[in-house]
Amino acid sequence: MADDSAATPPSIDGNTLVAKSLSHLGVTHMFGVVGIPVTSLATRAMALGIRFIAFHNEQSAGYAASAYGYLTGKPGILLTVSGPGCVHGLAGLSNAWANTWPMVMISGSCDQRDAGRGDFQELDQIEAVKAFSKLSEKAKDVREIPNCVSRVLNRAGSGRPGGCYLDLPSDVLRQRIVESEGDELVAKVETFSDHVPQARASLKSEIESAVNLLRKAERPLIVFGKGAAYSRAEDELKKLVELTGIPFLPTPMGKGLLPDTHELSATAARSLAIGKCDVALVVGARLNWLLHFGEAPKWSKDVSFVLVDVSEEEIELRKPRLGIVGDAKTVVGLLNREIKDDPFCLGKTNPWVEAISKKARENGEKMEMQLAKDVVPFNFLTPMRIIRDAILAVEGPSPVVVSEGANTMDVGRSVLVQREPRTRLDAGTWGTMGVGLGYCIAAAVACPDRLVVAVEGDSGFGFSAMEVETLVRYSLPVVVIVFNNGGVYGGDRRSPEEISGPHKEDPAPTSFVPNAGYHKLIEAFGGKGYIVETPDELKSALSESFAARKPAVVNVIIDPFAGAESGRLQHKN
Repeated sequence: MADDSAATPPSIDGNTLVAKSLSHLGVTHMFGVVGIPVTSLATRAMALGIRFIAFHNEQSAGYAASAYGYLTGKPGILLTVSGPGCVHGLAGLSNAWANTWPMVMISGSCDQRDAGRGDFQELDQIEAVKAFSKLSEKAKDVREIPNCVSRVLNRAGSGRPGGCYLDLPSDVLRQRIVESEGDELVAKVETFSDHVPQARASLKSEIESAVNLLRKAERPLIVFGKGAAYSRAEDELKKLVELTGIPFLPTPMGKGLLPDTHELSATAARSLAIGKCDVALVVGARLNWLLHFGEAPKWSKDVSFVLVDVSEEEIELRKPRLGIVGDAKTVVGLLNREIKDDPFCLGKTNPWVEAISKKARENGEKMEMQLAKDVVPFNFLTPMRIIRDAILAVEGPSPVVVSEGANTMDVGRSVLVQREPRTRLDAGTWGTMGVGLGYCIAAAVACPDRLVVAVEGDSGFGFSAMEVETLVRYSLPVVVIVFNNGGVYGGDRRSPEEISGPHKEDPAPTSFVPNAGYHKLIEAFGGKGYIVETPDELKSALSESFAARKPAVVNVIIDPFAGAESGRLQHKN
């Protein structure tokens, strides 16, 4: 009779060990495109309770993973196949790098013994990801998997967040290990934490200096960005603004940390605010192109910057009057505590506050006069007003607004109103086009109680339009609104002199098929499509689709000559 005690103990392969490691470290969602050699990894992860969202394209899946990291504060996970899959995934990894969002890209790779021999989809992926990765790890043996997974997850969220990479050779994924040994290895790894930087010894004096600069300033300004949003610093910033009465200016994805409708918002008086302020407290925002590098002529040449950033390298790069290295939420909390001990407040009658309020009111009134007109064929303002009003009318949590495109995004930044933090996702620091559908899917997964509304140019939509099938497949509450003006900036914009040469009969480089039926794309997969050309048609489509909270595409036909070439933010207030 066989001796049961001598039976072979149960074993698991590398795929299962990766899945167990991810689950143990708190991963609940993954995004990606499966195939050789990672299909089993996705299946095992699902069996352990990790929701896997399967995309058509690694670029969109990567954008989803990067945005998920921002929205949740935990690294978004992208899974790709080897070679081309890894290269396509670099779009998302680089987006996480540029926006400083936590993300981990995991890619399969060829058998280690076949490296250098021209194996299927062979690529030195560690070298390929180097420019966009904080840390790149390769598991060379199945027993290395738990520690490799732990290291990339922890590094992605530590210090200044960013992307990390994990390489999983095919032979390692096939290797087997006794299950009990695997479980012991997983149990020993370090779990993910928020990694709030430790306070420096000099922090107290820096806080005192910052408060003194604000106290003595005649025209102070508080600027905050998506770094403050990532830090969840909204309560501390609200308290700071209300304690001091200082006007504030959010960057595009900082909008909503304090409501756009707040009486001290300087958004509608941006040019005055940055051009005349003498002290600017910049929290979780970089002095890059979005803020004109902090230089004249947009800023006063005499402005004193107090820069709060989690990265010491960022502060050294910008050379502000005063730099404070630390987490935005923590530092602003310390500023509030220091001010509370010796309070000051500008008050509504302060000349600087009055000037900002007056200019914001004047510019707001001018904008509303333009928005009030029902222009048909549609310009950009008329449908944007209708969309704004429909979003504001949604009961419950504010929808997450995703926006990309040239004119569509720029106009939306001025017109659409954010009332809650982390409810705006757009092209961001890198000005990345193609993020739209990936961001939508990430937002729907990360914020399941919120409607997601994408406001897209037709060019931006085209980058990832096939992912509307993904919306339908997972029944995600996403309404995609496409501003269809027939091309990049709007159809053929060439002068007669430019239409020459042997290919002059070809469409212009900016042109698409006029009046394209984008709404029919989602209908092919069972979603709801709308085509609208008048205010009443748009209002009806938004009312119906918002109430249904099911995948939909609203195709808004725009005058092809309504737009203009755009690449940097054009602020005219």
